[in-house]
Amino acid sequence: MQLHDFYLSGNCYKVRLFLGLIGQSAELLTVDLPKGAQKCAEFLALNPRGQVPVLVDDGQPLVDSQAILVYLARRYADTHWYPLDAVVQSQIAGWLSLTANEIHNGVARARIGLKFGRPVVLEDAQARGRQTLELVNAHLAEREWLVGEQPTIADVAVYPYLAMANEGGLDLAPYPHLHTWFARIRALPGYVELPHF
Repeated sequence: MQLHDFYLSGNCYKVRLFLGLIGQSAELLTVDLPKGAQKCAEFLALNPRGQVPVLVDDGQPLVDSQAILVYLARRYADTHWYPLDAVVQSQIAGWLSLTANEIHNGVARARIGLKFGRPVVLEDAQARGRQTLELVNAHLAEREWLVGEQPTIADVAVYPYLAMANEGGLDLAPYPHLHTWFARIRALPGYVELPHF
């Protein structure tokens, strides 16, 4: 198993984190995003979108961090990470969707603007980010995990960019339930540290 990876990417980190949590090893292959390696023909043959991460398992390239989490959970992980119950799967899908939309366009985009110097409308990204932080904080007020009684891939997908929200200029102090959830995730066996600049 190989993971085409960029260390500072929150989406790549999701996959590295989950691999750690399920005790699955993968060879990490660094993709030099600043030099445009994700747009070279060799990489585009793996992922025509020109994005990381890409997981190659048994010769099959898998793209999109959320889709990779589903694959790894179904193939290698205990069932609590992605239960078979249709209602639970639909709830997890909702959090994966939130990650790909609200989190991407909010806290993640603010981080990209401040940390990577990419052109973003920072005030808009931060406003969206605050809405998402408030939503998730409220959701966690009376529960330990996003879905059900044990951690699932929903927690793995949502955690990284929220935990790094300060890198997008967002203050995490007003969200106590997020902090206790962060601590629960960090206490899981196999936890992998967040990427640092």
